Amino acid sequence: MISFKNLLIISLSIIIISCGSNTGQNKNDFNIQTNAIKGDISNNETLKITLENKKGHSLDSVNYTLNGKKIDATTSLNAFKLGKHTIEATVYFNNEKVVVNTPLTILNSEAPKVYTYKIINEYPHDVTSYTQGLEFYKGDLYESTGQRKASKLRKINYKTGAVLKNINLADAYFGEGLTILNDKIYQLTWQAGIGFVYDVNTFEKIDDFKYGNSKEGWGICNDSKKLYKSDGTETIWILNPDTLIEEDSIQVYTNKGKIVEINELEWINGNIYANRWQKDGVAIINPKNGAIIGVIDFSPLKKLVTQHTNLDVLNGIAYNPETKTVFVTGKYWDKLFEVEITEK
Repeated sequence: MISFKNLLIISLSIIIISCGSNTGQNKNDFNIQTNAIKGDISNNETLKITLENKKGHSLDSVNYTLNGKKIDATTSLNAFKLGKHTIEATVYFNNEKVVVNTPLTILNSEAPKVYTYKIINEYPHDVTSYTQGLEFYKGDLYESTGQRKASKLRKINYKTGAVLKNINLADAYFGEGLTILNDKIYQLTWQAGIGFVYDVNTFEKIDDFKYGNSKEGWGICNDSKKLYKSDGTETIWILNPDTLIEEDSIQVYTNKGKIVEINELEWINGNIYANRWQKDGVAIINPKNGAIIGVIDFSPLKKLVTQHTNLDVLNGIAYNPETKTVFVTGKYWDKLFEVEITEK
């Protein structure tokens, strides 16, 4: 037999559950509208959000977020990263809670500047190297090369092309980009989902790491604190160099849309310089928001190297802090070019 007290508790519980339910039955009663044109908006604009209340519900409150960050119905976008995002509205009414969302793509407000270059010097480069990564460290040039059964990690005298140190990767691995931080070389592989860490002085492998959300390894660089890793998409992943966990990311966009196949990376004076696969050019990327702020067309360089059947695209860009100049080469190129970059 149920006592009056127990009956009262059960009744109150039913009322609370009923009033606080979130069935989502009213989700279609609301729609997010913005001033974005077909979902696209520039980062110099102010985002304006309105909530369409189709059934005229009496609302208690509405909270908006952009990729999980709380925003107002009117929000300046200049501090947000570029790329695809989600606007979410949490609507409270009649003791109900409904969540609705809509996609938003933030574009850069300006077109990339166009840069040109001047060749300062030409140096010999191993024509058998399928160059994937290139970086200076304490005056020496380090290179990672690709192709299965031919991938290498090398230390090179860039003026003579002499190989000072070399190790070959296991036949199963296709070498990709490399970067050096705190006497550690970080080298990527392409589709194996693994990267390697070496002692820069001995080339002894001291660790390896698995990729997280990024499925492939393409290029990598560092800003002296964090690692930046490309995976062939528009996304550049930001890794903690100690844990090698992908802690953040940026999406590479212009004023028109996303740019994919971001390849070999180099950190130069606060920006990321990136080879684009099959483009014989370099994009200059703002690492804070992913905007392409400049482009350099290096395609004429390919005509200045020995022409042969295996000759492939430009790939490999390195900044020498001692000379304050940039060095570029390509896959199976027999020359390394030292260049000075200037705005057109």
